Amino acid sequence: MLIHGAGGSIGTLAVQLAKYFGAEVTGVDSTEKLDMLRAIGTDHIIDYTREDFTSSKESYDVIFDVMGKSPFSRSVRSLKPNGRYLLANPRPSQMLRGWWISVRGSKKVVFGAVSYKKEALIFLKELIEAGKIKAVIDRRYPLEQIVDAHRYVESGHKKGM
Repeated sequence: MLIHGAGGSIGTLAVQLAKYFGAEVTGVDSTEKLDMLRAIGTDHIIDYTREDFTSSKESYDVIFDVMGKSPFSRSVRSLKPNGRYLLANPRPSQMLRGWWISVRGSKKVVFGAVSYKKEALIFLKELIEAGKIKAVIDRRYPLEQIVDAHRYVESGHKKGM
């Protein structure tokens, strides 16, 4: 499984869940997040500032694009037969292209709205309590600095949550 945007809040959780379920995980993110990705168990790491994962001959069963920034067509080509391309934040054009790809062949493009099911939240709570998943927090701000905290999050450089 490849996770594009592995160093952010959704990505760090996705890496840890994939590892929990036994997946071999390739994480893609920027240089400053690579050590943290190793620390949470990512098997292979690609620095997107130096390498485009779609340029390698590597193929994946699953590609999870957290930010919607991986190149769509090349990502689909990087899937193995029957592979899945998961888009957390799809644009309308990606949804239309994804539907077309999904009905025409064995590769599927998957997207959808988040739904919070009680059973899933309880499962996550149990994993956290058991220490199987850890929150990655690189900075803390007092409430009085909430504006600064939002600026930092919006900068795209935060690690984890």
